[in-house]
Amino acid sequence: MRPTLTVGRRIGGLVVVFLGVTFLIYAMTFALPGDPIKALGGDRPLSDSVVRALRAEYHLDQPLWLQYLQYLGGLFRGDFGTDFSGQSVGEQMASRWPVTVTLALTAWAIEIVLGIGLGVVSALRRGTLLDKSVLVGTIVVGAVPVFVLGVALQLVFSVRLHWFPVAGATAGWPTAYLLPAFVIALFGLAAVSRLTRTSMIETLDADFVRTARAKGLTPGRIVGVHVMRNSLIPTATYLATDLGYLMGGTVIVEGIFNLPGVGNLLFQGIRSHEGAVVVGISTALILVFLVTSVLVDLLHAALDPRVRTGASA
Repeated sequence: MRPTLTVGRRIGGLVVVFLGVTFLIYAMTFALPGDPIKALGGDRPLSDSVVRALRAEYHLDQPLWLQYLQYLGGLFRGDFGTDFSGQSVGEQMASRWPVTVTLALTAWAIEIVLGIGLGVVSALRRGTLLDKSVLVGTIVVGAVPVFVLGVALQLVFSVRLHWFPVAGATAGWPTAYLLPAFVIALFGLAAVSRLTRTSMIETLDADFVRTARAKGLTPGRIVGVHVMRNSLIPTATYLATDLGYLMGGTVIVEGIFNLPGVGNLLFQGIRSHEGAVVVGISTALILVFLVTSVLVDLLHAALDPRVRTGASA
């Protein structure tokens, strides 16, 4: 009964979080100043009859709670809404998801390779100049805003050195994606390296490692088999969670590098007061994050036997 209750509470909590967050986003989006309906006419104002007709078509003449319920009804049918030009938000997202997914997975791979690598080296060389340099570097990177870092790296490596394209995805993968992915990955990379370092240091001081050394096992086998397997559990859990953050963290970077992904579409929707686009993309990103959080729980239980034992007790 206990596992069933745990799963039920988890699903119930996810539903509450989803409804609460999406309602807040919906309310804040449609509470923005300005009238998007009147803005459709540009320099030529629309007549009152046209404005009323458009408001009725997009349910803007109804109370906010009723608008939200109608949006949820469409969402359960797989409809993410329609923008003010009549285009389906779902179709617009479908054509842009490949760019965002490619960018997020590239950043994720950079986090895994460099983050774990730096963490392992720092742990094995703790107290040395290399270890201190990695710690200071991760702190500095975490203190710099992403848009400042993105513009700075774009100016140096794209504008001046011409190593990467300045903007756009026409050059394809990996040329057009490496620099923006590196900008996104730097912040998660700092956390991964510090987490890996801390976990490895704790494992290196464990009793079973001293026993392995006493048995005469080589340092490479001790680190590669025993230490890494036990110390990377929290890192793997963090990386799985961070993948959801990476999917949503591409908004600013896609705007800086003009990549035609979902984040750039969201950025354009905010600028043009396209509430349906903003809410639709935000909802999709929330779903990605919630699904990722469930998978993280399952991964943690699979990697750590103590979690499985506690769940089945």
